[in-house]
Amino acid sequence: MDSKKFSISAVIPAFNASKSIERCLESVLRQTFPVFEIIVINDGSTDNTVDVIFDFVEKHHITNLKIINQQNSGVSSARNAGMKAASGNWIALLDSDDEWLPNKLERQIEVLNQNPEIDFIGTGRNGEFLKKIGFKKIGSLTKVTAKQLLIKYVFATPTVLLKKSVLVNQKIQFDSNQSHTEDNKFFIAFCNNNSCYLLNESLVLTGGGKQHIGHSGLSSNITKMEIGELRNLVFAYKNNVINFVELFFLALLSGIRYFRRIFIFKIVPIFAR
Repeated sequence: MDSKKFSISAVIPAFNASKSIERCLESVLRQTFPVFEIIVINDGSTDNTVDVIFDFVEKHHITNLKIINQQNSGVSSARNAGMKAASGNWIALLDSDDEWLPNKLERQIEVLNQNPEIDFIGTGRNGEFLKKIGFKKIGSLTKVTAKQLLIKYVFATPTVLLKKSVLVNQKIQFDSNQSHTEDNKFFIAFCNNNSCYLLNESLVLTGGGKQHIGHSGLSSNITKMEIGELRNLVFAYKNNVINFVELFFLALLSGIRYFRRIFIFKIVPIFAR
């Protein structure tokens, strides 16, 4: 496979990631399809994250890793800075506490070689295999629309590989003013006018295999997640992804899911004590 045709910039935001960044970077080095460059955005870390990275670079004699230092501005701002600085023609996103399986990029490039019209390809994670989106059954390689992303969270950020030219030409970026479900908002914006696919193979480990909703991290704040989902619906409506009737029913569905999460993760544990 042609590494010049697919020059990949790995973009990794890091905040106080000294305990996990080494495993993350090791997973990038282990890729059977090599990356063109590694960009780590130090988002105002107050621990020794940067020292760990420098030690790692020296230990492995890495020449294609660069660090961008910025004041703590949040993960969206960090990702935007990394994507802007990327010089590869494809961008692979990865979080500092997550890991790629060794053949992650190779499998995505194989699909891109066979399907040159694809602008964006995500994979599964944590041993999952997605069976359907709404009522639509999906297979090993499935096109995903912006509207479908309002029904189900299909993509996790560390699984995606996307074409940089689309970001530049359409001025797509993460919303640094939104702290919850901002990743899905980014995916909705990207998939609205571009060709996005899911490679239905588990090729990434995220958060140590934790559940997506109601566990540790940002997703544990179920109410703020719901507010983020509703903001994404309004964003989709304003950008003609859905009409008003669809907005109403998707907001109703989101509310039902919200109260279901409250019941499962907040109420049931009280009675289980």
